[in-house]
Amino acid sequence: MNGPSAAAFGFALLFALGNWYAVARPRRVLALEYVCKPATLVALIFAAGLLDPAADAHTRRIWFIAALVCSLAGDVFLMVPGDLFVPGLAAFLVGHLAYLVGFWVNGPSVGALVVAVIVTVGAVTPVARRVLTAIAASGEPRELRIAVVAYMVVISAMLATALATLNTLAAVGAVLFVASDSMIAWDRFVRKFAWAPVAIMVTYHLGQVGLVASLVR
Repeated sequence: MNGPSAAAFGFALLFALGNWYAVARPRRVLALEYVCKPATLVALIFAAGLLDPAADAHTRRIWFIAALVCSLAGDVFLMVPGDLFVPGLAAFLVGHLAYLVGFWVNGPSVGALVVAVIVTVGAVTPVARRVLTAIAASGEPRELRIAVVAYMVVISAMLATALATLNTLAAVGAVLFVASDSMIAWDRFVRKFAWAPVAIMVTYHLGQVGLVASLVR
């Protein structure tokens, strides 16, 4: 970690704290959220670009930056007025694919991947089944169900690959990112819960930080 990248991480943390505060208020502070939510990702993009990556992570960094740019687009889609859930979902889907490609630049061993897939399937399946059941019961369009299934497959592949790399920061970051996505789906389709806005953003931002920081190992 060098000085410029550490400063970028610091700015990301400050903006993230501002975003968490904005969504935690009984009445969301929209002006603060509209500044801090995208600014957090912009700062992380700078952090990824400025840090000194591990010897085998230079190409991975390119893919991770692409994932962060897609995440920034997804943040904007989900933040602005109107129901832009599907465009947001698409942006994050491409972002997860970019993370997945980045992890496969120097892919994990077959043995580690098999174990990681078993763990991932066991953890994700109960939540996925409940969400998909709720979507089907709600009468949502078939296209949305297909999109959600595709998204779940991609994030599960990203999570399994991150776990299989045996990079602790990557594994923690991926777990937090998937937890955030799972809470979004649960809150939207299954049952709303009061602390969802804060929990979703805290796990999301910390997950992104973990993924970016994993580049220096």
